Amino acid sequence: MERFNSNIICFLKKNMSAILLFVFFIILIGCASSEREIVMDRTTFSFDQDKSSYSYDVFSDYLIAPGDILDILFQIHTWVKKSEFRLEIDDTVDVKFVLSPELNETQKIRPDGTITLPYLGKISAAGKTVDELTEELKAQYSKVLKDPELYVVVPEFRSSIKELKADLHTAPRGLSRLVTVRPDGYVTFPMVGDIFVAGRTIPVVNKELNAKYEEMIPDLHIDLFLEKYSGSLIYVLGQVTNPGAFQIMKPVTIFEALTLAGSYLPGAKLSSVIVARKHETKIISTRINLKDTLAMKSDSKFFYLQPDDLVFVPKTFITEAGELMRQLAQIVLFNGWSASAGIGFSYELHNEPTTSRTKRQIVP
Repeated sequence: MERFNSNIICFLKKNMSAILLFVFFIILIGCASSEREIVMDRTTFSFDQDKSSYSYDVFSDYLIAPGDILDILFQIHTWVKKSEFRLEIDDTVDVKFVLSPELNETQKIRPDGTITLPYLGKISAAGKTVDELTEELKAQYSKVLKDPELYVVVPEFRSSIKELKADLHTAPRGLSRLVTVRPDGYVTFPMVGDIFVAGRTIPVVNKELNAKYEEMIPDLHIDLFLEKYSGSLIYVLGQVTNPGAFQIMKPVTIFEALTLAGSYLPGAKLSSVIVARKHETKIISTRINLKDTLAMKSDSKFFYLQPDDLVFVPKTFITEAGELMRQLAQIVLFNGWSASAGIGFSYELHNEPTTSRTKRQIVP
């Protein structure tokens, strides 16, 4: 008999998540009438729910995170017609004299934007059109030559673009490069250097990079892609079978989170489940009554989680922010959830989804 009981307990532990779902659906069937389905609303934190872009089915805005791998695709937009051509560093300039060919010069514009010509010395060339440089040289040479006839030719331009093309085409990945977001949130991009990207969207970083590359090499354009993401995690702690971090691919309900953690343990206080979420410079927490949701009460809703949410299933009913802080003190010191890091802990105590709320503020 003792061995039989042991086998039963082992079976229950291994299949707790399946049993939980089965019981939940039995409750649904029992509460449903033969004529109409039971409809339950969805909810989440109010500061996210009020966003026009918020979605319960997909992550609204993917924010780059440490460990993500980004793909940079370089494109050379030399086919784009511009309103005017201006000389740039590394352009080759031919200055030709009609009546004095011995003065002809071929110069490459130096990094300081200048060229050196006979009798004149250093002349600024970068940033000027061919006509502007021609007129300036005629004016300067008229001081030493009588009626100077000269013209300017640009036999080679965008030298840096050509060199970049050659480098990219001979590289293993061709026109693209893979970069990894470091733990400090920075990425080292080719030529540009370190840029902070963590917590920002792909389009925002893409725009900043294009502005920086345009300053360095005109006509160089990049497209930024997410090659591989480090994973969106939620944390389930407290009275659950397998507490820890779990990867999610889309927003999930608390019930799905408990299933990932192997379901709740006997003695868990389902009427006082805590969900904590980072919001700006604070951590906002709310108390969810899962017992009411399981009972299919009329005002109950399904609460949806987002990446980095922390779910805490307590042993006892939590009524005070201080009590919550004491219970979480040993488990929130990871993944940036450190109260010692200067983050205020704003605990919003209410039974989701009712509107009555008691707000308490604790500043560590």
